[in-house]
Amino acid sequence: MATQTPLLDTVTWPADLRRLERGKLRQLADEVRAETISAVSTTGGHLGAGLGVVELTVALHYVFNTPRDVLIWDVGHQAYPHKILTGRRDRIRTLRQGGGLSGFTKRAESEYDPFGAAHAATSISAALGFCAARDARGDDSHVIAVIGDGSMSAGMAYEAMNNAAETTKRLIVILNDNDMSIAPPVGGMSSYLGRLAATKTYRRIRKAAKNVAEHLPAPIHDVGKKAEEFARTLVTGGTFFEELGFYYLGPFDGHDVDALVSILNNAKDIGDRPVLVHVVTKKGKGYAPAENAADKYHGVTKFNVVTGEQSKGGAAPSYTKVFAQSLIREAQKDAKICAITAAMPSGTGLDAFGSQFPERTFDVGIAEQHAVTFAAGLAADGMKPFAAIYSTFLQRGYDQVVHDVAIQRLPVRFAMDRAGLVGADGPTHAGSFDIGFMGALPGMIVMAAADGEELSRMVATAAAIDDRPSAFRYPRGDAEGVMGPDAHLPLEIGKGRILREGSTVALLNFGARLSEANKAADKLAAMGLSTTLADARFAKPLDEDLIRRLAREHEVLLTIEEGAEGGFGAFVLHFAARDGLLDRGLKIRTLTLPDIFQDQDKPELMYAAAGLDADAIAAAACLALGRGVNEQRA
Repeated sequence: MATQTPLLDTVTWPADLRRLERGKLRQLADEVRAETISAVSTTGGHLGAGLGVVELTVALHYVFNTPRDVLIWDVGHQAYPHKILTGRRDRIRTLRQGGGLSGFTKRAESEYDPFGAAHAATSISAALGFCAARDARGDDSHVIAVIGDGSMSAGMAYEAMNNAAETTKRLIVILNDNDMSIAPPVGGMSSYLGRLAATKTYRRIRKAAKNVAEHLPAPIHDVGKKAEEFARTLVTGGTFFEELGFYYLGPFDGHDVDALVSILNNAKDIGDRPVLVHVVTKKGKGYAPAENAADKYHGVTKFNVVTGEQSKGGAAPSYTKVFAQSLIREAQKDAKICAITAAMPSGTGLDAFGSQFPERTFDVGIAEQHAVTFAAGLAADGMKPFAAIYSTFLQRGYDQVVHDVAIQRLPVRFAMDRAGLVGADGPTHAGSFDIGFMGALPGMIVMAAADGEELSRMVATAAAIDDRPSAFRYPRGDAEGVMGPDAHLPLEIGKGRILREGSTVALLNFGARLSEANKAADKLAAMGLSTTLADARFAKPLDEDLIRRLAREHEVLLTIEEGAEGGFGAFVLHFAARDGLLDRGLKIRTLTLPDIFQDQDKPELMYAAAGLDADAIAAAACLALGRGVNEQRA
């Protein structure tokens, strides 16, 4: 049997794709899928979402004149096939690596990425902005936004759709309905979309129309196929989207690349109002291990292509797991404790909590604003809610944290996962700013865990705080240290600890840089510089007595944190200035993340570049003393 000539080797840019015969698109889609699987097996990353939109990606670039026609992907998890087809195949195995391709769409990377994304539900708003700019110029280009059913649970998508019909008459929204975001979708919109594609009437008419069409001559067959698609719209409705002013088409099979080409061509000819094309896809499509996995291989480590087996992590429990186990422990003692996630039950560890306390676990979908105010309502009526939200995603609910929680002094507990730098996911997922934005709020208690035991104690501390809001932050990855006998005990509010005593340099750590700070203390001691190491535990309220003692007994005080400028170090400086500690010749330095958005790399390399590893901490102390790091004390 003759083998097919690879098409993907002839397609570097979408212009190459558009020169192919339409009948070749199926083969090309299969090759793009295989290339995506091969690449992610070596880099890790988001696999399932991309596999689900291979045919859609091919069809979009075939029908539309990208990049003149603007194509905006929501979130960006599914953009790997898009990158392969837009001049980046030769670098696709650098995905999420230092100096390599971003795991998401990124404006600086390619003109085919007109809008950067990594958080959900931004695509329609951004696309509408492009539409308004195009209309003002009088251009005739198309603007297409691709959004998943999971993202459609976020209110921002509806704010944009509500505004669309009054802003432009030419916008195409592709609803990629795979019935599977990171977690199983929740809420009324998910149920509505499922009903659209599952009605018996719809399936019966569709089957009948297909049977008739198959026996017609080719020209009539094409008409029959379009009639079947039209009947589908009539039967299933799409009423909700029509009421918002959209022309609704669908639902269609998102893996039939030939049909998608026809549908998209029809959609771009509609010019009197915005269009929503509803396509049904399967996350992980075409790769059995992904199709059979509960999460459809949403995010994977490196894996064996043949077996699908992923490389294993370290032996130590993750900080996320420590949090989940600690919360379960507290919930076993207190029936008022409940937990909230915004579509991230496994990512936050609340799947384990939910298996034990399903009636006390709430997944609100991709809706952080709602999650925060929902938690506020629970707290106002006497429950003890823990809102477990990645630091980077909590930014989306900050107004609610201020207005609905902090001003009312409600005891919502914020578990801020993925604090600090996150490695391969890059700046869009880094938890850089929460120390500053949470610490700015009157009455808020802000803690950071230095290791697994400290995190366990902070969960216990938050559970015991019932008169004001609290937050504790912890990083991605394996938890350092071992659980001691005090792991279940709450901390004294606003009190830090001293781990080693010295007399020249004081290192005041806040968070998970403690082990690096300890190594730095060893390096300084080897240079003859007696060093104290303290762990603040709290950024708010500060341990003022501890800071006074460190300032009084040392020549140099360094604060260390995995956060941006304006956080813990700034709080210490404010106190030191107010208390007159700077009037006594104290040399104080604040070590923070740099004032840039750091691109993805291995976490240890990112922290070294940020000046937050042991060598950099020791060097900063020496510089403050006016010494070189290689000088020996006389």
